Amino acid sequence: MRVDQPLQPRSAPSPHKGEAEQALVIIVDDDAAVREALSDLILSAGFQPVCFASTRELLQADVLHKPGCLILDVRMPGASGLDLQHHLAQNGNPKPIIFLTGHGDIPMTVQAMKAGAVDFLTKPVRDQTLLDAVIAAIAMDASRRAKAEVVKRNVERLQTLTPREREVLHHVARGRLNKQIAFDFGISEVTVKLHRGNVMRKMEAASIGELIRAWETLPAPMREAGAGKTLA
Repeated sequence: MRVDQPLQPRSAPSPHKGEAEQALVIIVDDDAAVREALSDLILSAGFQPVCFASTRELLQADVLHKPGCLILDVRMPGASGLDLQHHLAQNGNPKPIIFLTGHGDIPMTVQAMKAGAVDFLTKPVRDQTLLDAVIAAIAMDASRRAKAEVVKRNVERLQTLTPREREVLHHVARGRLNKQIAFDFGISEVTVKLHRGNVMRKMEAASIGELIRAWETLPAPMREAGAGKTLA
C-alpha cells in the first residue's frame, strides 16, 4: 500500500478540529506491513492510529469506548472482522466500521453493510478513498455521541421531576391545554400552571417547543412512564 502525502477529503465532510484531535482510528489486521502502512496514512491525515494484529488483542485493550472508528480486515486468525462487528452490535457498541480486505465477495459485503458498516473496501485501496471513509466514519461517531449526550442530559433532568410533574410533562407533550390537564387530574388550573413552570425550569426549556423536543429525545419507556406512574 502506498502512503501519499497528507490528503484532503473530496466528498466526505471534514470533522471539526477538536474531533480530529481526539479521534482514534483502530486498525485490526494480521499483516504487519498493512498495519504499518495504514498507521502512517492515518497519521498523515492528522488522526491517531492504534493497531492490533487480531480481534482478540483489540478486545483485551481498553480503546473501544473512545471516539473514532475501526478499520477491520475481514479474514484473520481467530475471530473475523465480521465476528467482531456482530460482537460489538450485541454489546450495544455502534462504533463505525470500515472493512478493508483482500478476500471480499458480494455476500460478505452485503452482510457487512446490512449490519451497519460505513464502507467495504478491497485491497489495494486508494489512499484518498480510505481517508474519505475514515473521515465520514469519524463524523458519524461524533454525531452519535453528541445525540447520546443530549439524551443523557435530558434523562438526568427528567429524574429531578416529581411524579406529578412528569405526568404534567406527558400531557403537555401531547398538546393538551392547562384547563384540560386540570380537569383530568381534578386540580385547579393555577396548580397545573405551577407544575408546568417547574417542569420548564427543571428541564431547562425556554419554550414549549424546546420542552417537547427534549421530551422526544427521551427513551420510549420513560415517555410512557410519564403517563401516570413513577419512573423506577
